[in-house]
Amino acid sequence: MKALVLSGGKGTRLRPLTFTCAKQLIPVANKPILGYVLDQVKATNIKKVGIITAPETGQFVKDYVSDGSAWSLNVTYIPQEPLGLAHAVKTARRFLGQDSFVMCLGDNVTGQGLNSFVKKFKAEGLDALIILKEVENPSSFGIAQLDEQGNIVRLVEKPKIPMGNLAIIGTYLFSNKVHQAIERIKPSWRGELEITDAIQEMINMGFKVKAEILNSWWLDTGKKDDILSANAKILDEFIQRDIKGTVTNSTIDGRVKVDLDAKIVNSTVRGPCIIGKNVLIENSFIGPYTSVGDGSKIFNSNLEYCVIQEDVVIKDVERIEDSLIGKNAKVTRNPRSRTIKLHMGDFSEVEV
Repeated sequence: MKALVLSGGKGTRLRPLTFTCAKQLIPVANKPILGYVLDQVKATNIKKVGIITAPETGQFVKDYVSDGSAWSLNVTYIPQEPLGLAHAVKTARRFLGQDSFVMCLGDNVTGQGLNSFVKKFKAEGLDALIILKEVENPSSFGIAQLDEQGNIVRLVEKPKIPMGNLAIIGTYLFSNKVHQAIERIKPSWRGELEITDAIQEMINMGFKVKAEILNSWWLDTGKKDDILSANAKILDEFIQRDIKGTVTNSTIDGRVKVDLDAKIVNSTVRGPCIIGKNVLIENSFIGPYTSVGDGSKIFNSNLEYCVIQEDVVIKDVERIEDSLIGKNAKVTRNPRSRTIKLHMGDFSEVEV
């Protein structure tokens, strides 16, 4: 079995950050989202991974993943124009060969991992296993209708009148029969080859297509608020108290990770949160659910529920919350303002 990780797309919902970074590389808890996906692939003992990349951001992905050795993976890069998920599978046909494969979206994070799905797929001899999750807004997703045995009987992409609330979350397992189905479908009204159409065609062809409902959390990190939610969830679940940096005249409350060469001076840091390498925090309050990226400097400021990327400078700001701030950004004080919310791109500079 192989893995196919989709790390392409243009990331339009996260601009301006994605003008200079692949959306899959935006960090949550100071680690790119794609890293969590590759961790889950590694845990299955799959060794060969194809990574779909986009022309605009493919080099950023290559710089981060490299040859895959950090995850003990053998990585093949597969460039693709963004013409649909089924088109990505078609583009990867040579890499996939006759093998079955797991397909994951590189910007989705789940709390369950892939192992149980791989075991079910193999044990039941399935041609497709589609992972679903109950959602409150089914009109925003591809929705699956199941029979009593858990077989998928119908799929509808973003239905105006939903026939259920089980959404396709972006984790799939396929046998090589999916290629036959893709050859039979046509582009949708969006001009894309839709994976929902390919799965429906597999059902029409009589292949064995089942679903599994995710019993854990799932976060699609396609927008700013999604990034902040994923950051909070991962900090909540995984961060343990670990103080490696220097703490002077400061209070560290709860589960806080302070990386090497970080300095916290005359400040309070309240977990769960993570402070990256070579960070300097002076006369400040860093509240729960905040990640501060490597090399950042925060002076005389109060932050809470934020994702601060690398080499950011924040100075004399009374309060920042619910904010996603890109690399090398600078935020300084304007005394006429109090609480602010930001969505800033890399190399931005804002006075508040």
